[in-house]
Amino acid sequence: MNYGLWIQYDGTRFEGWQRQKKSDQTIQGKIEAVLSRMFEEEIEIHGAGRTDAGVHALGQVANFHTQKKRDCDWIMKEMNRFLPEDIGILEVCVMPERFHSRLCAKEKIYCYRIGRAKEKNVFARKWVYGFYEPLDLEAMRKAARFLCGTKDYRSFCSNKRMKKSTVRTVSEIKMEEKDGEVWITFVGDGFLYHMVRILVGTLLEVGEGKKDPESMTEILEKKDRQYAGKTAPAQGLSLVRVQYEKAYFQTEKQK
Repeated sequence: MNYGLWIQYDGTRFEGWQRQKKSDQTIQGKIEAVLSRMFEEEIEIHGAGRTDAGVHALGQVANFHTQKKRDCDWIMKEMNRFLPEDIGILEVCVMPERFHSRLCAKEKIYCYRIGRAKEKNVFARKWVYGFYEPLDLEAMRKAARFLCGTKDYRSFCSNKRMKKSTVRTVSEIKMEEKDGEVWITFVGDGFLYHMVRILVGTLLEVGEGKKDPESMTEILEKKDRQYAGKTAPAQGLSLVRVQYEKAYFQTEKQK
């Protein structure tokens, strides 16, 4: 059986998604521990994306294989019963054997929230990056257009030892003003290590007037991390949704 999991989590106190030998405070590790006890065998899950420490998810997807057949509602109920309160299972589905949450992903959507209101919102501090310097949003939107498309994003990757291709397709970068915040939504087929946060940091520098929108083309051409902006803090970032082809789903409810 191949089970798909739709997951949400507050990443504040975790060391990221990926299981680590040096820490038991990872999302993957917590979920695998609960599933292994439930199925009485060692379970390994595969996530659609490896979110960093402090990054959140509204719609992370993972899958795991087992020879044991269990009711999906039972799996979801028991997982939510034993997982910590900052990890929640939204749905469990039986998936085709060939389904892999990461390899089959068609598109990923991330959102970065920037606090702009003068009043400090203490209740949103774990989900919003407070940035109160003047920003030229139109300049940021213009810069974002230069950053969209199928391009080599090596300048926006923190992994200096990256040997695989750094070419990705970013189909949209959208900025919206909502209740004293700026929401920047990124839609693409995949993102490199720290890529979204570096894109945000670079766009903020454009908004401050430290970089010109047109300089995005040169930064991309340099293929060197030092030419892009700072890496924005983790807490403002959330993985919103992972998109798949409808053919992968056996249930009527499409995620």
